[in-house]
Amino acid sequence: MDEIHKLTEKDSPYRHLEKMSVQDILFHINQEDHEVPKAVQRVLPQIGALVSVVTDRLLAGGRLFYIGAGTSGRLGVVDASECPPTFGVPHGLVVGIIAGGEDAMFKAVEFAEDSTEDGWKDLKNHGISSHDVVIGIAASGTTPYVISALEACRENGIITGSITCNPHAPVSKASDFPIEVVVGPEFVTGSTRMKSGTAQKLVLNMISTAVMIQLGRVQDNKMVHMQLTNDKLVDRGAKMVMSALGLEYYEVAKELLLRHGSVKLAVEAGKIGSAGLS
Repeated sequence: MDEIHKLTEKDSPYRHLEKMSVQDILFHINQEDHEVPKAVQRVLPQIGALVSVVTDRLLAGGRLFYIGAGTSGRLGVVDASECPPTFGVPHGLVVGIIAGGEDAMFKAVEFAEDSTEDGWKDLKNHGISSHDVVIGIAASGTTPYVISALEACRENGIITGSITCNPHAPVSKASDFPIEVVVGPEFVTGSTRMKSGTAQKLVLNMISTAVMIQLGRVQDNKMVHMQLTNDKLVDRGAKMVMSALGLEYYEVAKELLLRHGSVKLAVEAGKIGSAGLS
């Protein structure tokens, strides 16, 4: 990759950070962060194209895989793990894979990202098939673990996407639907957990949320399929049921919600009069 395109590794425009006051450090980090949503906005058409193909594959019975290393891999695992509780989809519909396995979520696994074989092996361990979509996440766009996995996917007829923060990155060339969110040099030189990580998180939020809306997992603007895994979510769900059915009493809505297990089912039962509200 030509050095001119490794923007994520270029020197920070700020010097002698250790001499800055805390307020100056925070001000400049915040100033740099303002550029991230602008960079994401520039690639909305590319994000939309990937969302469409992921939606089509999931509607046809396929799955969505994220694969990455380090910060990028962790972000993919987090986004995948939040889909079941937020949208009520089965575990395994969206899968996050990180180089080095589960241990790499909590500490660096040396040289895991340099393997040109493990990415494809990890995908095969999940029974990857041509029905699925694989999105490679790599801030630098040069991670061997991710690139080799996407190349193997292509050889096996599997649709690929990618998210990177460098233009003309190798990972983009291995991808059918590349997304390049160019945010420029980091405040701390090369620390891609900062702007690059924020950009990747924003894009992942967009992809999973837009796909789930297309799959019917959101009604109006509500998470009607969310899992009722704590008191806060039960309270939120009960208020949704109250609003949807025009109920006067919170406890009636809560009982209805808990009986049926989701906002959508509770509202449907209430509307057809089978909820025992008399």
